[in-house]
Formats: sequence, C-alpha cells, structure tokens
Amino acid sequence: MATRLVQINMKAHDDSALGRFWAEVLGWGIDSEAPGVTNLEPVGFAYPDPTAVCVDIIARPEPKTVKNRVHLDLATTSPAHQAELVERLRALGATLADVGQGVVPWTVMADPEGNEFCVLEPRPVYEDTGPIAAVVVDCADPRAMARFWGEATDWTVHEVADDHASLRSAQGVGPYLEFVRTPDTKSGWNRVHLDVAPYKGDDLAAEEARLRALGASDPGIDRSGIHWTVLTDPEGNEFCLLTPR
Repeated sequence: MATRLVQINMKAHDDSALGRFWAEVLGWGIDSEAPGVTNLEPVGFAYPDPTAVCVDIIARPEPKTVKNRVHLDLATTSPAHQAELVERLRALGATLADVGQGVVPWTVMADPEGNEFCVLEPRPVYEDTGPIAAVVVDCADPRAMARFWGEATDWTVHEVADDHASLRSAQGVGPYLEFVRTPDTKSGWNRVHLDVAPYKGDDLAAEEARLRALGASDPGIDRSGIHWTVLTDPEGNEFCLLTPR
C-alpha cells in the first residue's frame, strides 16, 4: 500500500477570489465543489493524475499571522520569462515579499491573501514540471522528512542532504516535493498543507495505521463531521489522508 500527493489545501478568507488569482497564475480551470470550496486543476485534467498536484482553496475566517511552512515554487524557462511572470503576477494582485531571503536569483512574492510563493530563475531540473516546479515544506530535518514522506508515499526520493531533500512522483512527472531546512519553528495550524490519497481499492483504515506506524500522529481534532483523516507528520505538519481514488 502507499499514498501519493494529490493536492495542496490552502485556506483563504475569500476562496473564490483567491481561486481566480491562482487559476490565472497557473493557467488552470476552476471548479466549485461546494460553497466555500474552490478547486483548481489543469484544463482537461483527469483527477488524480501525477502530472499535476491540484489546489483546493477552503474558506476560513482565521487571519494569517505567520509565514507559511508550505509554499509553491513556480517554474520559468528563461530570465525574460521570469521577469515577465513577475510583472504579470504583480498586475494580478501579487506583491513582492521579504522573508529574509537576502540576494537570491529567485523572486519571493505573496498572493493577494499574503501566502508566500517563489518565482524561480530557470533551472533545467524543472523543465518538464508544468507551471508548479515544486511544493516546498520548511522543516528542521530534511533527511528525516524525506525518509517519512518517501515511505508514506510511493514518490521517489531524488536528493537528500542536511539542508534540503526532494521527491517526485513514481512516474517521474509533475512537480517535486521538497523539504528545506529553516530556523523557523511551527506556530499554530498550517494554512497550507498537503493532501494525500491511497490508490483505488486500498483500505483507508489500514493505510492510516501504516502511516501512524511510520511516525504520523493524531492532532486530536473532532473527526465526526468529516470523511477524511487528519494526521500530522513527524514535525507536526498537518496533512489529510483522503479516501482511496
């Protein structure tokens, strides 16, 4: 048994407005699953498909107070494309952001609700990822996180070092999942988190037990009103285990 990363869950005050922003950024389509829920996926996409990690935007009233521990890196194909994308994003409502990055070749920005993301300089490794180069998770121990997520999912571990680690789908397509060492500590619930799903026909309860045996924990929330399972990884980051699909 195994899971795979199928979507990013992002909280927002206005899910519709933030959904329109990210749909324009990524060139994706918009679907509304229910009031307060906006789904984004590539046009013509057959969910779930490893060529893309979709985005679910959920309306929540809580304000954003700290830097997100999960963010998106956007891919570019040339310095000119990077500059053009940054200007287009600013016209859509994004702003430049300072998270202490110093002088770097990528551009750190924030979406209209303050969620940080990066517009990367062109890098050969991301040539075939699509608009999202990587889903990036801040952490204290990239090696331990790569070990957990490499066993929790069927994604392939590509690189592991003391300061970063990366995984990609077993099929070698779509964006990367990356873990980057940062000095920040987790504070409160993550406004952006990962959603994973077992394969169709797998047993959800058995998969939850397997993840717990690998080091996942129960955050202690009331699960009576939901049909998915909320867990935390070894560094306390919430993630959702969805129904098999």
